[in-house]
Amino acid sequence: MAVRILNTLGRRKEELNTVIPGVVKMYVCGPTVQDLVHLGHGRTFVAFDGVARYLRLAGYDVIKVQNITDIDDKIINRANKEGRSWEDVANQYTEEYMNAISSLKVGIDMHPKVTKHIKEIIDFVSHLIEKGHAYTSPSGSVYFDVTTYPPYGELSNTKMEEWDQGEEFLKEKRHPFDFALWKAAKPGEPSWDSPWGKGRPGWHIECSTMSSRYLGERFDIHGGGADLVFPHHENERAQSEALLGPGWVRYWMHASFVTIKKEKMAKSKGNFVSLKDALSRWSPSVLRYWFLSTHYRSGVDFSDEALQEVSSALGRLKDAVAIARTTMKESSKFNSSDDDVKVQRKILQLHNEFHERMSDDFDTPGALASIHRLAGLIFSELQGKDNFLGAGMALNMFKEFNQVFGVMDEEFMGGRNMEELIDAVVQVRNLLRDRKMYELSDQVRSILAKAGVRIMDSKEGSNWRFE
Repeated sequence: MAVRILNTLGRRKEELNTVIPGVVKMYVCGPTVQDLVHLGHGRTFVAFDGVARYLRLAGYDVIKVQNITDIDDKIINRANKEGRSWEDVANQYTEEYMNAISSLKVGIDMHPKVTKHIKEIIDFVSHLIEKGHAYTSPSGSVYFDVTTYPPYGELSNTKMEEWDQGEEFLKEKRHPFDFALWKAAKPGEPSWDSPWGKGRPGWHIECSTMSSRYLGERFDIHGGGADLVFPHHENERAQSEALLGPGWVRYWMHASFVTIKKEKMAKSKGNFVSLKDALSRWSPSVLRYWFLSTHYRSGVDFSDEALQEVSSALGRLKDAVAIARTTMKESSKFNSSDDDVKVQRKILQLHNEFHERMSDDFDTPGALASIHRLAGLIFSELQGKDNFLGAGMALNMFKEFNQVFGVMDEEFMGGRNMEELIDAVVQVRNLLRDRKMYELSDQVRSILAKAGVRIMDSKEGSNWRFE
């Protein structure tokens, strides 16, 4: 099933056609480590983790790079404000960031830092100067001449009067919309030696340098938050294609914002919820489910009520997995009535729907709807039935769902011995209940609950699942 992606460049869906057949090379803009990463960052990181996970499920090898900006005006300003070194600030919030994405199970193959690639950045800037796309100033700063790149503005769909770089207009710029590649050192600021004097990289040049360093001069997907389309990604594209030629990136993807009471979450607004705080209140699985329950290109509004609803919905899916597991264990392996076959066909249809939705620009809410229909089918037509094959098909679909969403690892990573041990404990509890030894059976339930195993009693018997 072909994967289609909404390419920000051109605003149309295109079939995935990779530079190297069977391999997806992917770069995602990471954080500037001057503060705790917040839910908005988390949404972007998890969204592109879901993209990478599905591409792997679809049979691709994925190489994913996500940078860390560990030198920047914001880092320097925070260090000066707090009276400590910029390295201390960068190291502290890099560690916080790494802890957060590790908790959220976001997979990244390489995590390059700006300060470890100064030489490569200087080389990149030097080549742009040699080709006539950049110029030096009397102060020692280097700027990219936007007029030397005619397609400028195509990615962000902006016109010249909108090309505000967010940089102070200096007389040394040839044009007000030119942007800095190398910033001359100011007194007391960190700096590195360069052919133009001491200084440090501009913001945009770092991603062009590190992405081409690890993924090559042509790669497949460049992702980030929607707020990066302009100026960051527009500038990346300009300086990269000016040096490396057209087609530097094949597909540009952008995740939309997290809002609070419909207002964009941002550090500058002071309304952000850090991932660290969110992870202290909600499990990583609940947060991942919430991030992926909305299409990556659509905004998502944060509230405790929304997270509580997600927690309940995830619990329902786990209940369905527990029932499918029990059905499979208790069924006759070769029994297949007409009713059983009908259920199996419904599951196959839902499985196809799941992949259709995910292949269509990673439509996670559509895929999630198929999974919840599967859960409903288990509750209504599989529970208590002798349908080994149907239960196995359902469990396989849940396993594929988890490979993408990463919210049910405990259900599929316990191992056969662990499951058999829990089954044995549940059987002992059932014997206690049969003998009306309810106090002891309740103690067993409590012990299992503390170990992260939930018992569910019904007329058909007892099922269990991991919390």
